[in-house]
Amino acid sequence: MSNGQPTILVIDDEMQIRKFLRISLKVQGYTICEAATGREGLAQAALCRPDLVVLDLGLPDLDGQQVLRELREWSPVPVLVLSVRASEGEKVLSLDGGANDYVTKPFGIQEFLARVRVLLRPSGQAEPREAAVVSGPLRVDFAQRRVTLAGVEVALTRKEYALLAILARQLGRVVTQHFLLKEIWGPSHLEDTHYLRVVIGHLRQKLDDDPADPRLIKTEPGVGYRLLQL
Repeated sequence: MSNGQPTILVIDDEMQIRKFLRISLKVQGYTICEAATGREGLAQAALCRPDLVVLDLGLPDLDGQQVLRELREWSPVPVLVLSVRASEGEKVLSLDGGANDYVTKPFGIQEFLARVRVLLRPSGQAEPREAAVVSGPLRVDFAQRRVTLAGVEVALTRKEYALLAILARQLGRVVTQHFLLKEIWGPSHLEDTHYLRVVIGHLRQKLDDDPADPRLIKTEPGVGYRLLQL
């Protein structure tokens, strides 16, 4: 929030739409940040820490659904999808993916502003998560999906990153095997603990973490894993 006024991030590749929203929202007293691509939008979400994100789905580099998924990995900021995609399936996918509301183009500005006001109403929402977590030499940057160890980037697979990101969000706390299996592999794999052992083993190798004397990832036998807070 800037100077006590809500900040709204508009992620849309159409310059005319951004200009129209910028004028309409500024008249209402809002501070505006803008991005024309998905990657730029994710970066701006970390930099300007908006109170609301208006997200187009048809972006030139990333599909808006992917932007939404990546944003939800580290931020609970309200998201209003604004898109020409009007199918029920697309709306359900967006809302299930973490969007708070969905408006189709073309749209009426008064209805749009009313929806913005609803999403900006105080609701006892939790404080936004940090965009990055640091534990000793390890840094997990959720906004950039980037992991570094002593300043050197570590290349991780999708599942390795997903597992480490969950542990990082619960820094210092035990995360159960069942929770990790459900979140990463789905509810049909709750007994497949060997999946976890394999991915944890690969993570430890890449993070130079000795399982016999762990500096970063500690096993809680029969329960789960913990990313140590250093």
